Amino acid sequence: MKPVPHTTSLRRAPVQRRSAERLTRILDACAELLDEIGYEDLSTRAVAQRAGVPIGSVYRFFGNKRQMADALAQRNLEHYAARVTERLRGDGGGGWRAAMDAVLDEYLVMKRTAPGFSLVDFGNQIPVGDRRSEPNHRVADRLTDLLSGHLGRTPDEDLRRVFLVAVETADTLVHLAFRVSPEGDERIIEEARELLRAYLARVLD
Repeated sequence: MKPVPHTTSLRRAPVQRRSAERLTRILDACAELLDEIGYEDLSTRAVAQRAGVPIGSVYRFFGNKRQMADALAQRNLEHYAARVTERLRGDGGGGWRAAMDAVLDEYLVMKRTAPGFSLVDFGNQIPVGDRRSEPNHRVADRLTDLLSGHLGRTPDEDLRRVFLVAVETADTLVHLAFRVSPEGDERIIEEARELLRAYLARVLD
């Protein structure tokens, strides 16, 4: 199982600091508007107005709103990986169970607090309802690379498959929890946590 390559939706990568700051404002505006009006009513013009930039600045980076949402999903994954990494630095050698808790807990925090995340997350919901497999492959590959050293494991094909199954399972159950309750049904989340522990124990203990 080969790692899924990282893709980018940017027409042009920012070079100067001013350009990078403008891109950040565009993606922040995109995330806010996703929460307010949803994906169907999102438009590049509305994002430009919210970000306070000319419409041409949006088209410099993105050809359409789908590419903007893709870029937001990629940024979400970068932020998520950074949050998990920070948690792992302070887990005090808690082993794979503490690492798994960090992976799940940080996802739940972003699900509850990050603008636009509930509609985009890491790309599974773009457009809303389109649950393609590639984003979860990308998340699983990122977590395999992130956690393998922490756990003292080789990031081989078997470990990548295990993490892919875990990510797909967690994704399905967390989305169920948030369909049952806007803040995520805690009983379903705990069931998901126990299921993941039982599955991963077979490989990581």
